[in-house]
Amino acid sequence: MSPVLSWRPRLPRHLTRAVPQGEALAAVQNALAEAAFPTVCREARCPNRTDCWARGTLAFQILGDVCTRRCAFCAEKTGRPGAVDPAEPAKLVRAVQKLALKHVVITSPARDDLDDQGAGQFAACVDALRSGAPGVTVEVLTPDFQGRADLLERVFRSAPDVFNHNVETVERLSPRVRARATHRGSLAVLAAAARAGLRVKSGFMVGLGETEGELIALFGQLRGAGVRMLTVGQYLPPGPGFYPVDRFYTPDEFRALGRRAKEYFENVSVGPLVRSSYHADELLETA
Repeated sequence: MSPVLSWRPRLPRHLTRAVPQGEALAAVQNALAEAAFPTVCREARCPNRTDCWARGTLAFQILGDVCTRRCAFCAEKTGRPGAVDPAEPAKLVRAVQKLALKHVVITSPARDDLDDQGAGQFAACVDALRSGAPGVTVEVLTPDFQGRADLLERVFRSAPDVFNHNVETVERLSPRVRARATHRGSLAVLAAAARAGLRVKSGFMVGLGETEGELIALFGQLRGAGVRMLTVGQYLPPGPGFYPVDRFYTPDEFRALGRRAKEYFENVSVGPLVRSSYHADELLETA
């Protein structure tokens, strides 16, 4: 049965924050405007974008801003994407150099329309950063590539410092929350990355109707797939017509969830406003 889509605009106080200002924020905004490079911060309407930009960090989005899937929780545009830009890896390097970043997160919408589903562009961007921005650590946050081993291997061979793929929610809710991607398929992607010797990261949201028992079971599933780094945050519908929020977790509940997560994972970031790439540089530094 499909959920009733609704919009609940009123947020608890712990889910609101002042908009930061400063030179670092202005520098990122100017560099992005100059490079005309999309970020998942904007495309997915992340609530942390100005906070991260004020710290001089951001997550780049390659392969355009149109997704071939329509997930019930996500604000990305859905439709027919444009052609792959062969100059995109070089543009990414220039943006990273201009911002003097030390850690780069690269993500993309799903590109089921492409023969390689975008895997080649991920690899090309990592390779370009290795040669054009040496010393920068690179994290990829990828779609599932429909579980194709050949496409995953193309990304694995580029040897990112972190391979990230999100399961988004517990197994029971996954068919209603995600489009085309499957829970077991995502676990298989993560396990393949772990077998390839990569540092594996994943994340999910809470507040979609999951139970405590399902969350603990998910911890075990992710750990069993070789995940070493975990992010957990509160689900916030990005607008009307998206999957409804079931409830807002309290700060105490997030602290308790974080303590439990540390029993399973080496590096954990759990909190109301945590997102997959939020403070990704700091999480890697503690690894």
